[in-house]
Amino acid sequence: MLRSAGFTLLELLIVISIIAMASAISSLALRDPSATRLQREAERLAALFEVARAQARSLGVAVLWQVPGRRVPGDMREPGHFSFLGLPPGNDIPEHWLEPASASEINVELPRGQIGLVLGPEPVIGAQRVVLRLGNQRLVVATDGMSPFRIDDTATDTPP
Repeated sequence: MLRSAGFTLLELLIVISIIAMASAISSLALRDPSATRLQREAERLAALFEVARAQARSLGVAVLWQVPGRRVPGDMREPGHFSFLGLPPGNDIPEHWLEPASASEINVELPRGQIGLVLGPEPVIGAQRVVLRLGNQRLVVATDGMSPFRIDDTATDTPP
């Protein structure tokens, strides 16, 4: 009896289906790079807010985080950079996004009429929030005024 070497059609179909399922699972597990970048920028911004808030309280000075694109007279920043107004010269709080491309791609939204966030010197500040958008991704960095700034996970969905 002649026995042929090779794989049967059934064996090939099983291997192909296993490869297809593995690639589908791995593609679903990968995050969108813009969502990852926005998440990192939001986490960093929340940490910068807390550093500025602590410095405002320890120095007893009013600090305003100024939004990129909303300039006040005498503002010498490069376009897309934000600033912490009120801190003495020489403070080492970064005033730029983590990735240079974020300066032109991330949109910052505040409640109507605000040009920035008030971060101190009072230990309890009003409830404040900043919406960061990158493409169709959206994250909210917020505080209720007593707790630290954090990313509001309940508002990460994309609006209709």
